Amino acid sequence: MMRTGVVFLFLGFCIGLVAGDWNILGFMGSKREEGDKEDTAVAAGLRNYCESWRMNVELNNIRGFEVVPGECVDYVGEYVTSTQYKVDVQRAAEEVILFLAHTFQLGGDGKDAWVFDVDDVLLSTVPYYQHHQFGSMKRNASAFEAWAKEADAPAVAHMVHLFHHIRTRGLKVFVLSSRAECLREATVGNLINVGYHGWTELILRSPEDNYSSAEKYKAAEREKMVKEGYRLWGIVGSQWSSLGGYTTARRIFKLPNPLYYEY
Repeated sequence: MMRTGVVFLFLGFCIGLVAGDWNILGFMGSKREEGDKEDTAVAAGLRNYCESWRMNVELNNIRGFEVVPGECVDYVGEYVTSTQYKVDVQRAAEEVILFLAHTFQLGGDGKDAWVFDVDDVLLSTVPYYQHHQFGSMKRNASAFEAWAKEADAPAVAHMVHLFHHIRTRGLKVFVLSSRAECLREATVGNLINVGYHGWTELILRSPEDNYSSAEKYKAAEREKMVKEGYRLWGIVGSQWSSLGGYTTARRIFKLPNPLYYEY
């Protein structure tokens, strides 16, 4: 009987991780009414639950979510505007620097390369999501593009320093984004305004591409770099779609991002 109860509890959690309208508070209340005390996971506090949800997003265990669960919106908003978020990004940046210090050897032929994504890597979309309930609403492409055209996104903490550190090591920097080609002027202006410059190429999605997902698009663009002779030492992204696929790099570094899921 206990094993059956645990299985049903697990299935309840799995459904909740995908459906934004599932509510752990109601679930916990119903379990208390039933007198079910067999599984201590039910008694976990809301903050513990939301931290677990965020962690499993980062680990890519939770995929394809369209919205942040309603009961975790405040927690996610608190996290992405917190000192802890900045410290987490800083640690990732420090790991990149350590990797290069211990592993990287300049080839001398101008073909050593590094790849950065834009959104929530070089530029922060947190201000956009502050006005859209921190991920509790489905992402609206038109609204996001209108915001991006304002070219007023701040730099992600510690990324300007990392960007230029990588350049000083002699690597060519490619900026590969799922942003549409129509946002090129705004994106270039925004990047320059917050301190980025000197990249080798900014690659944006054209209206003609037929890729079914961001992951396939980015993998195909990296494959072009490899065919041109570039050695991809690393990628920094905030989405797993920026890091995976059939053509990747020697090392991948993921920045935290529980706000949305990019296919």
